[in-house]
Amino acid sequence: MTVTLNAVVPVALLIVLGWALRRRASLGDREFWDRLEWLTYFVLSPALFFSSISGADLDLVEPLPMLGALLGSTLAVTALMLAVRRLLVLDGPAFTSVLQGSIRLNTYVGVIVAAGLHGADGVAVFALAAAVLVPVVNVVCVAVLVRHGSGAGGMGSLPRQLAANPLILGCAAGLVVNLSGLPVPAALLGTADVLGDAALACGMICVGAALSWRSHPKVTRALAVSTAAKLVALPLLAAGLCRLWGVGGTAATAVVLIQGLPTAASAYVLARRMGGNAPLMSAITAGQTVIALITLPLALHMV
Repeated sequence: MTVTLNAVVPVALLIVLGWALRRRASLGDREFWDRLEWLTYFVLSPALFFSSISGADLDLVEPLPMLGALLGSTLAVTALMLAVRRLLVLDGPAFTSVLQGSIRLNTYVGVIVAAGLHGADGVAVFALAAAVLVPVVNVVCVAVLVRHGSGAGGMGSLPRQLAANPLILGCAAGLVVNLSGLPVPAALLGTADVLGDAALACGMICVGAALSWRSHPKVTRALAVSTAAKLVALPLLAAGLCRLWGVGGTAATAVVLIQGLPTAASAYVLARRMGGNAPLMSAITAGQTVIALITLPLALHMV
């Protein structure tokens, strides 16, 4: 429980900080926050994904069973959310926020918990799980935003949206470097690490700045549905698939951990940039961060 608290509380405090800063007269200008969101989306977040994926040890565990548990649980929850979309009685942009809240993950929290549970090996296996899952989640979320968002241009623009999305490009660049073994100067990798750290802080502050529980008339329903999917159904399904396919030890912990994490700040900046309901996304991100204090330790007890 202490490990989880140490990981989640700083994230919650950054959200509170963003909420407080947005209400100061000197920082209340929407233009300032638009520019900070742009920086987070186009520069900082791609650097975070590149840094975490390029350095993952892809030979640390047997990849196929872990891959099956990760992708099987994620795609199953995605299919379920798409199937019940009409029952949720939400417009397209609001649904994209619920979907993102159902499958995205806060890697910052995950790394801290993994380190506390299994040390360096835990971080390495978690990084491998993230290297597998983060690109898939980004592609799914971009596709759903193109289909249901308010400004993405329709499904005909999906190939262009995928090819130009900075979060997907950051994931792709990290995978290319990792799989090819291309030498990358240490100074460049160090710069990416620093930018990635900034992405975590700036992203959560932007989430707090946009936070408003009155942002959508069905915010309670949206939070309840996305939280049930992300913090309950997804780790339960992942744990079941791990048992089914013989994934155990540190690998099973990494799979259940990554699927039980609250949604990430990148969900908010993606919603802002691609026609999702960004204020609703902010409320879901903040709400899940607090609720994960209870659900994440319970999820890890299943391993």
